Amino acid sequence: MIKLAPLGVGLIAAGLTIRERRARIRAERLGASALETVLGTIDANDPVTGAHLRRVADYSLILAEAADLDERTRHSIERVALFHDIGKIHGAITDIFQQKSGLTPAERRAVMTHPRRGAKVLAPLAHFYPDLSEGVLSHHERWDGTGYPRRLKGRRIPIVARVVAIADTFDAITHTRGYSRGRSVADAAEALLAGRGTQFEPVLVDLFLSPPVMELISERIAARYAPSRKNKRSARARVGRPVPDLRFRWRTEDAALPPRGR
Repeated sequence: MIKLAPLGVGLIAAGLTIRERRARIRAERLGASALETVLGTIDANDPVTGAHLRRVADYSLILAEAADLDERTRHSIERVALFHDIGKIHGAITDIFQQKSGLTPAERRAVMTHPRRGAKVLAPLAHFYPDLSEGVLSHHERWDGTGYPRRLKGRRIPIVARVVAIADTFDAITHTRGYSRGRSVADAAEALLAGRGTQFEPVLVDLFLSPPVMELISERIAARYAPSRKNKRSARARVGRPVPDLRFRWRTEDAALPPRGR
C-alpha cells in the first residue's frame, strides 16, 4: 500500500475542494440560466405579467429585508416572486386575463389552477432550487386555512409564499389589469389590513404597512411613473435596490471563471 505524506493528502483534498466548488458554481449558473430562459419566455408571451412579476419581486424583497430574513430566504423569495404566476402562461388562462370584463365562476376556477400548473412547470428545476415549486404552489394559501390549492394554515405555509402573497395582492390592487382597474396605495393598504389574520400573516402585514416600508414602496411606484424626476432620495433608492432583472441578484460569481455578460 502506498502511503501519502500529509502534504500530499492536503494537496489532493484542496484539489478536490476546488473542483467541487467549480462544479457547484457551474451548476448554479446552469440553474440560473434556466430561470432566465423561463422568465424571458414569460416576457415574450405576456409582457404585462412579466412586469407584474418584477414589481412583486421588488416589493417582496423590501418586505423580506424589513423582516430581517436571512440571505438564503431572501434569494428564495425573489425566485418565487419572479415565477409565482408562471402557471398563468396557458392558453385558456391567458385569454381570461386579457378580457375587459369581470370573471365568471368558471373562469375563476380556471384561474385557480395556476399555482399547480406553475409548480409543475418548475418541478424539473428542483435539483437547483428545491423550494421554488413549493413556494409557487403555496402563494394563494391563506393564513386562516381557507386558501388554495391545499388549504394550508398559518406557519404551515412556507414563509416565502407568505411574503409573496402580500406583495402580490398589493400590486394586483394598485395596477390596472384587463378586468380590474388599478386603485390607490391607500386602497391597497386598506385591503391588506382587512386581510390581516385571515388571508395574511398579521406580523408581515403590520411590517409591510409600517411607514419605512410604505415609504420605500411609494418611492418605487413614483420612480416608475416619473423616471426622470430629480429626486435625490428616490435616485439613491433606485441605485441601491434595483428592480430584479435577468441577471438574478442571487447568482454566485467566481473569479476563477469568466464572468457572464448581460
